[in-house]
Amino acid sequence: MAAGPPSSAGAGVTKDAPAPRTPSLRPGGAAAWLRVPRFSAIWVATALLFAISPLLAHGSVSHSALLSMAPFAAILAVAAIGQTLVVQQRGLDLSVPGVITLATIIVTKYCDGHDGRLPLAIGLVALASIAAGVVSGIAITWFGITPLVATLGVNALLQGVVFQITSGSSTAAAPPALARFALEKTLSVPNTVVIAVIGVIVTALVIRTTIAGRRFVATGASPAAARAGGIRVRRYELATYVLAALFYGAAGILVAGFLGTPGIGAGDGYLLPTIAAVVLGGTSLAGGVGSVVATAGGALFLTQLQQVVLGMGAPSSLQFVIQGSIIAVGMGLRNLPWDRVRELVTTHAAGGGGQAAALAAETRSADLRDTVER
Repeated sequence: MAAGPPSSAGAGVTKDAPAPRTPSLRPGGAAAWLRVPRFSAIWVATALLFAISPLLAHGSVSHSALLSMAPFAAILAVAAIGQTLVVQQRGLDLSVPGVITLATIIVTKYCDGHDGRLPLAIGLVALASIAAGVVSGIAITWFGITPLVATLGVNALLQGVVFQITSGSSTAAAPPALARFALEKTLSVPNTVVIAVIGVIVTALVIRTTIAGRRFVATGASPAAARAGGIRVRRYELATYVLAALFYGAAGILVAGFLGTPGIGAGDGYLLPTIAAVVLGGTSLAGGVGSVVATAGGALFLTQLQQVVLGMGAPSSLQFVIQGSIIAVGMGLRNLPWDRVRELVTTHAAGGGGQAAALAAETRSADLRDTVER
């Protein structure tokens, strides 16, 4: 008896049974919740912190409290921009305190209360910052010294210069024009905040929209691949430390104007906070992908947290414990096998089998596209 054409029942699929569907990662798909924007967490955390601040410390979100907190957050954000650039190149910059302190000393000692000397003093700060960045960059790129050791040595050198200039103490005051600028407001916004916002926006636009910015990201993500693609990796790494030092110098100028008489330890409190702000912002300690905008959010979070802690009557030393813990957690998360974790999560969400494998592959492909687009 001749066999007839294969029926749908013989093929294992009935007319009434719909074909199995593979989960989609399109907007609104079954696994869309698995892909949270990388740099959004800090803004959620900051919003929650401000929401609970009145419960922990009365008056911590009042108008006067926010106005007093904003300049400190802005100065930290300016310094943290430079640290973000260094972290994107797989390093950590320990010269932050030295550059900031030297900048404050140059502005106060050279100007000696005269506004007419301020432009030249700012130029000297820029030259000193460039010199510090060049020394760090050359030590790292040409001599192969690790960033921690190189920048620690440069910081010690800068501290020695500060002691040589001041003989161990300084009571010089910032010129009146700089003090007025740092303390005044533009459209009810502190000038220090305006400077920080401009620095963050310009840096973010350069990194995201220019060829040099994309090459900078590629260099941090994989120096070997960037070198194979014709990118002069050493130049980008050297330029990174110079630009970072310029941001530290700018922060030092703002510190001098805001404090008036900064002293010789003005930059000592900025090392851990800049690193913690970068970690909180979500910039990868493995290099490459980062966000100066999210780092600014981290600076705002840390400054408000400090205000809450002090308002609760806790010792200021608790801040160092919090900052150190943030950095330790960030370093620990860096070593987690995130690809494996993502595959396990997607497998559990999809119920296993071929659907989970397809979902994990789509997730990895989407992450790769996001990285390239950034």
